[in-house]
Amino acid sequence: HSTTSQSAYLDFSSTYTLCSYKTEDEYVFKAHQFSFQYTAINSIIKNIVFMDTTEGNANNNVQQPQMIRKEKEIEEDMMQKEPLLAQDIQQSPYPSSLIKYLYSAHFLARWGARMWEFSVGLYMIEIWPNSLLLAAVYGLVESGSTALFGSIVGHWVDKLTYAKVLIIWLITQNLSFAIAGGAVMALLVFSTLKTTNLTAFISLVILTNISGAVGVLSTLAGTILFEREWVVVISEGHPPEVLTKMNSVTRRIDLTCKLLAPVVTGLIISFVSLELSAATLALWSTITVWVEYWLFISVYEGILALSESSKRKIARLAATCDMEESTSMPGERKDLLSHDRGGSALAEHGWRKKMLEWFTKIPIVVAWRVYLQQEDVLPGVALAMLYFTVLSFGTLMIATLEWEGIQAYIIGIARGISAIVGISATLVYPFLQSRIETLRTGLWSIWSQWTFLLLCVGSIWAQNSVLSAYLLMGGVATSRLGLWMFDLSVIQQMQDHVPESDRCVVGGVQNSLQSTMDMMGYAMGIIISNPQDFWKLTLVSFLVVTLAALLYTYHMFRVRKHLIHFEKLVMLVDWYIGPSEEA
Repeated sequence: HSTTSQSAYLDFSSTYTLCSYKTEDEYVFKAHQFSFQYTAINSIIKNIVFMDTTEGNANNNVQQPQMIRKEKEIEEDMMQKEPLLAQDIQQSPYPSSLIKYLYSAHFLARWGARMWEFSVGLYMIEIWPNSLLLAAVYGLVESGSTALFGSIVGHWVDKLTYAKVLIIWLITQNLSFAIAGGAVMALLVFSTLKTTNLTAFISLVILTNISGAVGVLSTLAGTILFEREWVVVISEGHPPEVLTKMNSVTRRIDLTCKLLAPVVTGLIISFVSLELSAATLALWSTITVWVEYWLFISVYEGILALSESSKRKIARLAATCDMEESTSMPGERKDLLSHDRGGSALAEHGWRKKMLEWFTKIPIVVAWRVYLQQEDVLPGVALAMLYFTVLSFGTLMIATLEWEGIQAYIIGIARGISAIVGISATLVYPFLQSRIETLRTGLWSIWSQWTFLLLCVGSIWAQNSVLSAYLLMGGVATSRLGLWMFDLSVIQQMQDHVPESDRCVVGGVQNSLQSTMDMMGYAMGIIISNPQDFWKLTLVSFLVVTLAALLYTYHMFRVRKHLIHFEKLVMLVDWYIGPSEEA
């Protein structure tokens, strides 16, 4: 009709041509970016109809009803499709293939770590029979390295781009486990080294410990990058249910690997040999590193939000460095001026000030200052306290159960049930969180763990040793439901409230604190080493869980100003009593 109407028609056509060339996943991802154009298109159609009416053209008068009908058809079609489109966007914020790549890469990385975690204790016992010395030393080195360097790892992850962290993490983790597997295989094959060449034996043991510790630290870097950064960035701009679901799936993958990796490794050890299991671990680490990198880098390149977040982080760090340099110059000139004036007191004060500034800039100190300034520091401390325990299917509890005469396959079954309960927690958590919110879910979770652990306390007074052992295993297994839901709750609170600039640092300190508590648990086992006194360890562990629950309860009361909705409780009682009184 006119130049305006022709350009309007071209805009209308180009919009739908653009959408038509997208795949199904890409259309779901991009559709919400173009949905606003419907309003503009609707306005354009109305303008065309208005121009046709004002021109008074007979042909236009004939076409006007057709345009009105077309407008109604488009409007009805969009009204029908918009709810479905919104639902698809909530369910799949990004192309489903990328999300599958992300979960697959996480599975491969966690599988290797869980294989080593289960196998290393068996290797050490085989290398030094009838003694837990090597296993205890390795556990101490591993926990100690994470406790000491965990915050530094988080600080380091925060300073590098996502792509660099990804490369360093995958290469370091898999190379470390491959070296550790090779060292262990050499110790197992040349079992006489302990007597024939003590230097070579000690060197291989040290190499195994160092490689394992480096592998665990690199795994920590990957955990911070994946759970504290990528999951949050990917879910930003989408409903909270997206983050909840991604956290649950991530934890479910980890617990599944924790359940199945020991089974596969145990079958290799039982039916073939320890040497083959060590060779399998080394081969797995060598091969999967390339697959993991391809999967992760595909996700990084396919999701624009990740690269944008990485660029923002580097730009923020550069701005911070420039600011620190600009603020340090006046102080330096002031120190030079005081030195020229010859004031010894001022010079001494300046020296102390420099020492204080140097101390406050140490990465560990900086990381802990950032952590303690977070509003969710109390939930983080409460979660870390749960690691100071012997009430888990760890070395100390398993050794005690064997001392009490419980057969190994029964312990294995109980451990499997414990893992299944933990996996079920990842299914229950999203349902509960969507109804009572994250903060209150954490409260119910930690007190449910405390309730199930009462069975472990009751096992102390059981007269029958077998009954005592079963109560202990039952309490620990069922308490995993509350434990892992509480873990998910605290992680999501930190993801929601910790600023983007502090996520990696806070994640590193949190893991460092948890490892410190874990190391204290090993130390407690060394102090009380007699299996007959395991009841003392049980009571101490239960008291620590109680303190953690009280600490989290105090945090919730401080935030919400209440714990229970008494008015809703009264309404529930009235609703329950009302029908009975009428009857």
